[in-house]
Amino acid sequence: MQDKAGVAAAGGENLLFLTDDQLRRGIEAMFFAYRAFTGKPDELLAERGLARVHHRILHFVGKNPGLSVNALLRILDVSKQAVNAPLRHLQEQGLIVATLARHDRRVKELRLTESGQVLLQQLSENQLRMMAAVTHELGEADMAAWWRVTTQFARFAVGK
Repeated sequence: MQDKAGVAAAGGENLLFLTDDQLRRGIEAMFFAYRAFTGKPDELLAERGLARVHHRILHFVGKNPGLSVNALLRILDVSKQAVNAPLRHLQEQGLIVATLARHDRRVKELRLTESGQVLLQQLSENQLRMMAAVTHELGEADMAAWWRVTTQFARFAVGK
């Protein structure tokens, strides 16, 4: 069922002017979606005594080989103290190496080891499958809307 503007949820409710109850259901849906998205990686991490913060570090270092510690801090929006222990754990487990930058020996550059790349692949497999399945099921128009929504939420994370 659609409203006059043609925007309606599966249950027929108008999505242009959401009630507090509808907004709360949206929040609840995001909680469940996040739990589904992070569930399998959380299990794999727990087997190694690691947590989501370790996954985030692995993800961004894997995406940006040679990433400086300071750049990682900016991406994660955390203090040096907050990332120190998790980064050390990843190094102790042989998943990340830190080397001195050629351009400035005061800068540590981070890279995944081969083991780190394998773990990141394992952590991402289920998430990639889920993303592909949802993309296939929803189609291009719905996914374009989803990208707009998640991009808008991400803006809150970076303070824009």
